[in-house]
Amino acid sequence: MEVGNEQVGNIDLINGPIVHVNGFKAPRIRDLCLIGTFNIPGEIIRLQKKNGSTLAIIQAFEDTNGVHLGDEARCLGYPLSMELGPGLLGSIIDGIQRPLDRYFEHSGGFLTRGLAFPALDRKKYWEFKPIRKKGDMVEPGKILGTVQENSSIVHKIITPVGIKGAIDEIAGNQPLLVTDTACTVRGTDGAKVDLQLFQRWPITLPRPIKSRLLPSIPLISGVRLIDSLFPITKGGCATIPGGFGTGKTVLQHQFAKYCDADIIVYIGCGERGNEMSDILNQFPALEDPRGNPLMDRTILIGNTSNMPVSAREASIFSGITMAEYFRDQGYHVALMADSTSRWAEALREISGRLEELPAEGGYPAYLGKKLASFYERAGYVEILGNPGIRSSISVIGAVSPPGGDFSDPVVQATKRFIKAFWALDPKLAYARQYPAINWIQSYSLYDDDVKEWWMEQDRTWGRYHTLMLKILHEDHELEDLVKLLGADALPIQKQLTIFVADLIKRTFLLQNAFDDTDAYCPPVKQAKMLKMYIKYYKRATELLDSGAPLFKIKELEILPEMARARKDIPNEKPDQIDDIIQKMNAEMNMIRKEMS
Repeated sequence: MEVGNEQVGNIDLINGPIVHVNGFKAPRIRDLCLIGTFNIPGEIIRLQKKNGSTLAIIQAFEDTNGVHLGDEARCLGYPLSMELGPGLLGSIIDGIQRPLDRYFEHSGGFLTRGLAFPALDRKKYWEFKPIRKKGDMVEPGKILGTVQENSSIVHKIITPVGIKGAIDEIAGNQPLLVTDTACTVRGTDGAKVDLQLFQRWPITLPRPIKSRLLPSIPLISGVRLIDSLFPITKGGCATIPGGFGTGKTVLQHQFAKYCDADIIVYIGCGERGNEMSDILNQFPALEDPRGNPLMDRTILIGNTSNMPVSAREASIFSGITMAEYFRDQGYHVALMADSTSRWAEALREISGRLEELPAEGGYPAYLGKKLASFYERAGYVEILGNPGIRSSISVIGAVSPPGGDFSDPVVQATKRFIKAFWALDPKLAYARQYPAINWIQSYSLYDDDVKEWWMEQDRTWGRYHTLMLKILHEDHELEDLVKLLGADALPIQKQLTIFVADLIKRTFLLQNAFDDTDAYCPPVKQAKMLKMYIKYYKRATELLDSGAPLFKIKELEILPEMARARKDIPNEKPDQIDDIIQKMNAEMNMIRKEMS
């Protein structure tokens, strides 16, 4: 039977998080349901005919222990949706947007089944400032007014998708609850629609945009190896594959803390609880690159490994939906998912419960399609309702292949949808070379997209970027010969290449995430450091060609100062690197003079 928009059925089968329900009159895929006397939330993932009636197969977002056959289940008639409005920033939620701080206050460190709190605070007032007036025409994406959500972010109240018409009434400068009516719009059909400060949006449905654009601006992380050698653009997609202990989480934290996005969405998807607790302890005490509290621009989604797998499967789509909402306000958003392997494991478990035929690695055959539906929602776009406003979502997903094996199906499927691949190497990690990104296996297809931007910072960047990669690859090719014959048996130019590559690895590529200066390296300093090492290599090559001995080039007095530049030179004074380059040139000139 139906109760309002709800439909009621009875439970036929329970298999872990999978529940079969008979009796719904008109259920739809993705409809939200409440299961049993505990009101356990779940969503319909499959429909099939059984004995002339419709059987709904539901994945439950909580533990189904204690649920009985024959218990009632209710189909609510709408899909799992995010509440989007003031109060999102600084929040800590799980994969289906349950506010974990509220749950902790109520029931301590464990979630009580069936307990339901609204995602957004219904009692907090927000100071609404209208920017439209009565009679103005509005359409999807048009900004109606603003709310100062915190010290650094202005929350823009935008017209929901599907609403178009003239403003009939709009609130003045006054405090409003998220449930209060901020604006009433008279549609083209004459019907009035009340708009609140918040709106809902289904997590599996991408929010519409006006157009998708080619990205051209790099997402600056402050990590030299990434920004200078394997960059990602705003609106780009990257993955960080690596085995246990190679530094995936630390690298994700680096992006969350220091990247130049406006909004950060961090998804702890199936990770260990202590890693999420580290974030909760660290982030509130940190500032972003603009000097504002880090949590002011951050949403944390915590679905640890001991939480139900169904909610884990939903978590990355919940995160990307919130990212799209802030993108539609004109902000650049960076989303970190740590890790998509744990998400894929949840997908595999649910697929097994559904008795689907497994594909490679036991994962479902639609693994690639699911990953595509996540990564393809990133992009650099022009948004609806605000001509000329461009914003972006950048997605950085960590992958944890078993044993660090990059032939893992999740890694291989992910590579189809990303353009920056930062391969973490356990050998580099064990050698304390952090970030442990293997510069031979890694790549970025965004080099040409960001070249013009970097050339504005330093006109030599394009040539020097290519030359540094060439030096590192040539050094890698010489490794076997060095092991077999020794470096001294190689031609003098090859010996120089090995020496310079080692210098670059020990100084430019090495970065200490816990050092106050070295944790973040601004673009100007990166460009000058890149120039410093390449100028050393080019001048040294010229001297060798004119007959200078290699040992003198290796023993320049300026070399220790070059090596310490990453820590000793303040980030706000990168011009000091030019002084080091002048001293280096002076020493090189002395060697040339001695030869003549």
